[in-house]
Amino acid sequence: MRKLLSTIVKTIIFFVGWAVLISFTPDLPTANQALMRIWWEFTPLAAVILFSICFVYLIERGKIKVPVTVNLPKNLLTGIVIGIIWLGSVAAILLLTKTMHIQGVNPIAYFWIWVLASLLNTVMQELLVRGYLYQLWKRKYNTITAAVLTTILFTAMHGGAFEAGIIPVLNIISMSLLVTMLLEYTGTIIAPILAHFIWNTVGAIILGGVSLASDYPHLLNSTYQGKIAGGVLKMEGSILVLIVNLILFSYLFISNRKSALATS
Repeated sequence: MRKLLSTIVKTIIFFVGWAVLISFTPDLPTANQALMRIWWEFTPLAAVILFSICFVYLIERGKIKVPVTVNLPKNLLTGIVIGIIWLGSVAAILLLTKTMHIQGVNPIAYFWIWVLASLLNTVMQELLVRGYLYQLWKRKYNTITAAVLTTILFTAMHGGAFEAGIIPVLNIISMSLLVTMLLEYTGTIIAPILAHFIWNTVGAIILGGVSLASDYPHLLNSTYQGKIAGGVLKMEGSILVLIVNLILFSYLFISNRKSALATS
């Protein structure tokens, strides 16, 4: 009971402390929306890095670590490949079935600043959910407990999906489990960051089919019509995403099990 209470208290202090800290973030004195957005993404990331360092080194005294450099070249490639397959398969099927229609192209000023902002947002989300907190619950209990609790937290952070119906919620849950399995399969948080970054950046800024903050631009104007269309949430509301998430999760789960048996 003492262990459970201690773990819950650490989780609350970490997450609530982070949320309180970023609530004091001032706006930049600029009218450039791209610069404003990168500032809004940088400050939550800086806060979660600060909290992670404090908890890992001061509170846990190095007993819990956030894995970063494990077999880095191979797992960089793994994250990129999974991200491309993940988003690419969904987009390709939607286009081939004429569910997704490209209506036009929008010019994007400061394109690479928006891409960098998306990267900062992705790193922040992964560190917040699958960094210290995931490793804390995994060490204190087990992988399943850590996956369930961090998926609940990840889903709560995307609360807008609940207004759109059961499929968007299942997509968020299955996405979290997929990225968690990628973390377990590779042993590093870099792979989940890259896969998540490709999904968010290409899906939102290029294809206009994934939801980020409302001020993010999109290069392509896309509409969705048909049985597997995702409604107002576009890709993220499509049942096709749920199917792809489950297929990739299953593949990584089986691959991870085979790898574990081979080394045992």
